[in-house]
Amino acid sequence: MTQLDDLRRAIRESDPQLSRFDPLPRIICLDDFDRGMCGWTQLVGNYEDTLDAMLPGYAQHSHAMLSTLPNWDFGSHGGVDGSYALKIATRARKGAQNVAIKRLTFRKAGPIRLEAYFTFKPEATELALSETDIRSFGFLYDLQIGDMSGPGDRVMPHLRFLNAQDGQHIQKWQFKRRTTPIKPIGSAGKTITHYHLAPSDWEDLPGGEQRLCYNEIPTKVNWHYLRFDFDLAAMQATRFQVNDRVFAMDGFDCIRIPAMKNLWCMLNLAFFAETDTDKRAFAYLDSVCLSGDF
Repeated sequence: MTQLDDLRRAIRESDPQLSRFDPLPRIICLDDFDRGMCGWTQLVGNYEDTLDAMLPGYAQHSHAMLSTLPNWDFGSHGGVDGSYALKIATRARKGAQNVAIKRLTFRKAGPIRLEAYFTFKPEATELALSETDIRSFGFLYDLQIGDMSGPGDRVMPHLRFLNAQDGQHIQKWQFKRRTTPIKPIGSAGKTITHYHLAPSDWEDLPGGEQRLCYNEIPTKVNWHYLRFDFDLAAMQATRFQVNDRVFAMDGFDCIRIPAMKNLWCMLNLAFFAETDTDKRAFAYLDSVCLSGDF
């Protein structure tokens, strides 16, 4: 290691907020939701002239919120080291989804690393564990090459933890390489849309079975660590880790569609939740760190 590497490590390890992560040299954003929304917002679908043009998948989304993880038996749970987390809540309808997104661009096509502390629970509306009421928790990048890089692609890596399906406890990671048909919006020829989080076309990540900690009553939560490494130059995933498990990425691929004319150097990241019952699903993010090697 160089002297600069030693200095970076010393600075990181002296900061409790940062030392819980293993970032690459440049911190792009370090979002602790005790400080507010930190740029995370609702994933709104494309429209033109009327909101009715929005695809139904997007129309169901609502804004994420700050939460102390309140409950009816011991008050508020709080985050890992503070009072607030970012809460992504679905509607109370089986199969409903919700998404929180952060919209950025990149300055160089190099390695990036997403790290987060997350947890999920259904709304505690009954005195039962309800471990199969959450269908899935997941995350994605939405990426596009720079305008001088040739025709290229828009690349969308997706991963979800399929917790349950129709009441069956499944507990495995899945990915997507196909999206729904791309549709034009309006008459100006400027806007198109597709719903990439449709329930179809999810594939099992090889070796992706994992049992996550899910505490014994409906209001307790435990925080999980997540890391996803991606190379923007090659547009390929390089590492995926959740808690103590590092998954092989040989069988993983991304949604790849032709680059769009107004999305150059796009670097969006999003997290989502989906319910398997007519009960709201809650996904929580305590903190998110995006870093790069550029």
